[in-house]
Amino acid sequence: MRAYVLRRLMFGAGLIFLATILSFSILKASPGSELAAEIDPRISRETLQEQERIFGRDRPAYEQYLNWIGVPRLLGPVEKDGRRRFDGILQGSLGTSRMYNQPVAAVIKDRLGATLLLNLVTLFLTWAIAVPLGIWAAVNQYRWPDKVVSSISFVGMSLPGFFLALLLLWIFAGVLQWLPPGRLKSLDHNSLSRVGQLLDYVHHLILPVVVLTVGALGGLQRIMRGNMLEVLRMQYLQTARAKGLSENAVIYRHALRNAVNPLVTMLGYQFAGLFGGAALLEIVIGYPGMGQLIL
Repeated sequence: MRAYVLRRLMFGAGLIFLATILSFSILKASPGSELAAEIDPRISRETLQEQERIFGRDRPAYEQYLNWIGVPRLLGPVEKDGRRRFDGILQGSLGTSRMYNQPVAAVIKDRLGATLLLNLVTLFLTWAIAVPLGIWAAVNQYRWPDKVVSSISFVGMSLPGFFLALLLLWIFAGVLQWLPPGRLKSLDHNSLSRVGQLLDYVHHLILPVVVLTVGALGGLQRIMRGNMLEVLRMQYLQTARAKGLSENAVIYRHALRNAVNPLVTMLGYQFAGLFGGAALLEIVIGYPGMGQLIL
């Protein structure tokens, strides 16, 4: 077991190393420069060249990669011309954002909390709703509850998240004015009490959470339904019924335990998938998360 874990860790480290090379190569092969976006007629060419020298952009590509990783810092003072020695990924530094003029880690930290809050609440609600609906649909297979839940799931899976967000914004924020049109908190948030601030967060989270939950609900509910139907046909459940156990005991004490197990492996994938879906949603509704920052 120890050898297996060690092999997997070494494989993971090698995979990350190759990913850094690929990411860096793609960026270097892309046309243009990050300094080109800041070209101003009032800025001299000498100033731009100085910026390139400070950030090491005038060096060969392999040196830029080593600086990005932070190898010079590990190997000691290799600089002889007074140039800056870069702290890189190996030192826990993600560099400095030229747009925000502060460390990248600080920029991400300000936005990451809002995205994590949105995704965790969505993940909790999705599982809290999808698992019972999947069980209910499986127990009532081919009857009206199964057809209604399946129809709702297909609509949720087919409807684009950005379109649903715009539709809900138009109805509940524009026409009815029940919900705020985006953001995470109101302008007077700091003047509210603790309870008022909590309710303000909840008020702003309703719309994005509903949109993400509807999109993730359908697929998880269909998988739960399929797993439950497969387990309900197994022989040991027929034996449990023959022994006189009630139908609720057969479903919730025996069948549910085995039907949920395959879903647990999906938890990590679904959480990662929510980040991708939340990015576009955050841009549409102006939510201050990682979506707009990534763009």
